[in-house]
Amino acid sequence: MTQPPPPPNQPPRPSGFGPPQDQPPQQDGAAQPPAQAPQPPAAQPQQPPQTPPPAGGPNLTKGPTPAPGYGYPQAPQGSQPPQAPQPPQGTPQTPPPAGPPQPQPGYGYPQAPQPPQTPPGYGYPQAPQAPQTPPGYGYPGQQPGPYAQQPGSYGTPPPGPYGGQQPGPYGTPQSGYGYPGRPTMPMHPQAGQPAGGRKINAQLAIIVAAVVAIALIIGGGVWYAKSSGGSGKDDTASSSGGTGGKSGDGGQGGSGGTSSGGREKVPSDPAAKVLYQVPMPDVKDTFVTTGSWLTDKVYAKSGVAEIVGYDPDKGTKLWTIKLPGPVCQATEHTTADNRTAILYQPAMPTKAKPSQGCSQVAAIDLDAGRKLWTNTVKSGDRLVSLDNVTVSAGTVAVGSTSGGAAFDIATGKALWSPKPTDTCYDAGYGGGPKLVALRKCGQYGQRELRVQTIDPKSGKVISEYKMSQGIEYAAVVSTDPLVVAADVGDSAGDGSGISDFFSIDDKTGKLRAHISAPGDKYAARCDGITRIEYCTGLAVGDDKLYVPTEEHDGTGEYSKTNEIVAFDLATGRQTGQRADAGDGYTITPLRMDGGNVIAYKRPPYDKGGQIVSIDGGSFKETELLENPATEAVRDAETSMSPEYAEILYAQGHLYMSAVFAHKSSSSFGKEYLLLAFGTGG
Repeated sequence: MTQPPPPPNQPPRPSGFGPPQDQPPQQDGAAQPPAQAPQPPAAQPQQPPQTPPPAGGPNLTKGPTPAPGYGYPQAPQGSQPPQAPQPPQGTPQTPPPAGPPQPQPGYGYPQAPQPPQTPPGYGYPQAPQAPQTPPGYGYPGQQPGPYAQQPGSYGTPPPGPYGGQQPGPYGTPQSGYGYPGRPTMPMHPQAGQPAGGRKINAQLAIIVAAVVAIALIIGGGVWYAKSSGGSGKDDTASSSGGTGGKSGDGGQGGSGGTSSGGREKVPSDPAAKVLYQVPMPDVKDTFVTTGSWLTDKVYAKSGVAEIVGYDPDKGTKLWTIKLPGPVCQATEHTTADNRTAILYQPAMPTKAKPSQGCSQVAAIDLDAGRKLWTNTVKSGDRLVSLDNVTVSAGTVAVGSTSGGAAFDIATGKALWSPKPTDTCYDAGYGGGPKLVALRKCGQYGQRELRVQTIDPKSGKVISEYKMSQGIEYAAVVSTDPLVVAADVGDSAGDGSGISDFFSIDDKTGKLRAHISAPGDKYAARCDGITRIEYCTGLAVGDDKLYVPTEEHDGTGEYSKTNEIVAFDLATGRQTGQRADAGDGYTITPLRMDGGNVIAYKRPPYDKGGQIVSIDGGSFKETELLENPATEAVRDAETSMSPEYAEILYAQGHLYMSAVFAHKSSSSFGKEYLLLAFGTGG
């Protein structure tokens, strides 16, 4: 599990796992130390292009696709493994779908900016160094900061506690922890060692098979079958899983899955086309653009000091809400009438004041395209810099190191505010179906976290669960059922913020189950530092927790893959269900659809990404959407990593958006703020 790099232009946050982290609240308008904007690394093309790419970036919706260029994987030199087949020169490619003309990504398609890497705190475990893989030409880099997927990356994690790796050129990991990147060319096998996934001779295969058989007999299961929940016994994951095939309804369409009333319909043809794309804003600095929402009427996305509503199918602008300063954070939650909330700075940063502080909270009507109100929070007579925001049952709740506050989303009326005399404070809230406060008491090193389900209108505590003393950070994964993630004793070892999950009864405050989730086995992560409800790569529903495993070798040559497994929130044990990504794909849960799981499959180098519905009972996978496999489209898609981009899917429409806008180097091509895909029906 990995954590995103920190965004720039934000108030300083705690760093490391060492000395006390909490800071006093900032005065509004007080200058804060500037955060260095990430600098994109130099492009590293593998070989000269056969045909010079057109200037200005790819037109994803019009024009033929160029012959395979730098991004196309090449077989390693030296000790030659069997080579991957190369497309014949001159073979016509399927052109991308028609649409409004857009610039084309040329030589050195840009990656997301690299924030400055801060050394991990004292005592933080050091990452093992992984061999560096050179990226393919034309690989657009990762956007720093999920969506996420999911979203999306709602906020400003401090650099210190994560210890995560910084992306190399084009988002390729430089070392350790499996930092996500586009599938790259296979590495040159080392002398005396078989390459990952290479074929072995028959004698060796027999020996390996015998050893594996013995290990399975002794161990009673595969590596990811362990769980510390319930009685603490090992649970064996089922060897069967989703096939990733199409629905069995003869292509007539229907409801995704069969378990429990999923609303997503299976299209007669899951093949998608590019509906539209929005270029990255032309800026001289780096700004947070977190926040994206989808209603029946509009797809809305944060830009630089604005929120724009687009027609979901055509991409035409329906409305624009201008803000005096950049967005700091946003919540993915909305009310039944499509209202949500954001945090933003009161003015644009300047050289004199690189950060204005995230002191403004606003409610947004997404269907009407207007800002309902703006408010601030004070602790005594001091303006509070806010850390997080959420929405639940008509209440907007914000947290900070000075305490929490809440407002009525319709009127902006204050419901509660920080009490300067409190010895404990609400560091943040989880929203959605219910409102959960994460309350902190005590000093660093002797911290006590209290997970409180509260009344959204009054703030009255309904139930409370006290976590073990010494757990400094936690995150709310889900409020109904109530699930919390924490890195107990900094034992995750990868900066993901997750070593354990806690399933809690929100009515009594009692612990239902404790689930161990070692960082080297599971790929989800949470930010419990400031963005209390920001977790990616997770889904919770039907009283189950769905998490992806870390990548591991696939069956094909040089391929990687992973799975989604399920934990029972009543017992803490694995259910034995498993959904396989398929060779060369990696799969990430996005959200629930009734009792089914909607998941995104990040593609290998020669295919488009997929959206699938995983039946909550049988774990059968039904394909809902598959993106074009043309090189320009695939390069743009894989720049939107599910770990750091916001990914929304509904009724045959897929939206992928970046959570940062940054200055692009003149040597790089086009980047995109958002991409929209859609099926024909």
